[in-house]
This record gives sequence, C-alpha cells and structure tokens, in this order.
Amino acid sequence: MKRFLPLILCAFLISCGLSAQQYLQFEGKDGPGKGKHIVLVAGDDEYRSEESMPMLAKILSEHHGFKTTVLFPIHPETGDIVPNYQNNLPGLEHLAAADLMIILIRFRELPDEQAQYIEDFLKAGKPIIGLRTSTHAFAYQKNKDSRFAKWHWMSQVEGWERGFGQRIFGETWVNHHGNHGKEGTRGLLDGVKQANDHPVLRGVTDIWGPSDVYGIKHLPDDAEVLVYGQSTAELDPNSSLVWEKSLMPIAWTKPYQIENGKPGMAFASTMGASLDFKSEDLRRLILNASFWLLGMEDDIKPDLSVALVGKYEPTMFGFDTFRKGMRVSDFK
Repeated sequence: MKRFLPLILCAFLISCGLSAQQYLQFEGKDGPGKGKHIVLVAGDDEYRSEESMPMLAKILSEHHGFKTTVLFPIHPETGDIVPNYQNNLPGLEHLAAADLMIILIRFRELPDEQAQYIEDFLKAGKPIIGLRTSTHAFAYQKNKDSRFAKWHWMSQVEGWERGFGQRIFGETWVNHHGNHGKEGTRGLLDGVKQANDHPVLRGVTDIWGPSDVYGIKHLPDDAEVLVYGQSTAELDPNSSLVWEKSLMPIAWTKPYQIENGKPGMAFASTMGASLDFKSEDLRRLILNASFWLLGMEDDIKPDLSVALVGKYEPTMFGFDTFRKGMRVSDFK
C-alpha cells in the first residue's frame, strides 16, 4: 500500500486542480456596455495582475453593464493561482464570444491549443488592450517548435521581429528607463495636443503610479502616443520629476493585422501594476480605452464612474512575492 501512496496523492491533487474554479465571470448590470463581453487575462509574475484584472472587471460590469470574464494562470495540479506558472491560462475559449480582450501577461509559453484562441481572436480583428509587461507577453523557451514560437519577445521570424508585443502593440521589452522599485511614473497631460482631442483622455487629468517608466524605442509611425511619462524621484505622487531623464510614451494606440486576419486596433500602456490602479485616472484611462475600442465614443463622459467595487487592497510588486494558495473564488 505504501508504494501506491504517492500515486494516490498525485491523483488527488490533480483531481482537486481540475475541480477548482478556473475563471471569474460577472454578468453586466445596467449600462451602455449591456450585451458586450470583455475578457480580462491575468498572467504575470511581478505586477500582481491577478489583483488588478478582477478589480477592473467589477468596475466594467457593476457600473457600465459589460459582461466580464477574468482568466488566471492556474497550476493544473492544485487549482491555485500561481502567477509564475507560465504554461496554463484556462478559459481562453471565452475569447470566441468576446468583443474586447484586456491582457496583462508576461513571458507566457502556452500550449498550442490555448494560444489558438488568441490567434483566432486576432484574426477576427477584434480590439485588444495590453498593459505593462504585455509588450513581452510570450517567451517560447522550451517548445521552440511551436508554431506560436514567433510570438517570443525576441523573435527573429520575418514579420514577427521582436514578437507578439511588437507586432500587436508596437513594442517589446527594452529596459527600465526609470529606477525600478525606487522611481515612479507621472503621466504628463498638460499641453499635449492629444489630451485635448482624443476621447480616450476625456476626464483624465492626473496619473501617477509607483511602477517605473519603461524604455520605448521601436514604436512604429502608425502608433499614436496619447500620454508621455516622466520618472518621479521617489515612490510618492508628490515627489519631484527627474527631468534629467527623457520622456517616454506610456500610453498609445496602434492598428494591427496578422496573417489572414482582419485589421484591428490596439491600445497599450506601460503602466499597470496593481498599485498603479489606485490612481483613479489610470482606471479611467483603461475604461475610456475600452469604450473607444468598442465603438462607444459617444458614451465616454468625463465623469464615468471608476469607483472601486468592494475591497481593493493591492500589494507591492515583486518576483515570487505573490500570495500563496490563492484560489479564483478569493477574487469574487
């Protein structure tokens, strides 16, 4: 009997993992988004997207009527949310019925059957929002023979140079332009022409977050920068700006199109740590971008509600500092 105990335990753990809740879903209440479906995908190992994506989903559903589905990196043996488990994002089949996808993922290496849902979504030319590390969303290091290995953030495949982030959002990982963990990001809006004209920026006047400015150097000509960012000397919204450093784009739009696909539109921001979203106007920026991408420009009002729904207590970013034993049901 002792010989079989490890096998029994393994079978039990797998059974627990398979039976655990795999995703969150919120039916939209009354609002302009009624009848539209947004899928939000968490999957990074540093910036606590497992905290921020449910928060955004609740705002979109509770205040604005969208049906939302939130996906997480799930360890298949335990059913726990494990942000640094790179190879499983269950529920991507919901993209087939989605009108918009919002992602904050980093260095994922998905099974082909999961990545296929993302490709199908992109082929349909549906709109997509990429936050923070989504510029380097994929890293195919083990399964280099996968037909999705061209999504690798350092890809050299013709037409997919610098990978998924470059092709869809216009940039891959470059560097930490700011001093990571010591400097924050201030969005500069005053005097920027787009701030007065673009519907995504209606009501957006004050953006600050403790995640640092990312370096940007490959944005194509068809990307439209909406917000530039400057480093702040400390992790404090009242700290001075580090004017010795150059400005960097921190939010922009970009059209995309993949092989055999329809043209689509993307919005990207290099902000997005869960702590960043304590900024009301960063939440407003993403809400406005969602409306704009869905053709709902007339519904973007400067006072659209971005009030938090329930408790939101984001934690400091960092590697392997995520809460252990998290279950999907913890974020209801």
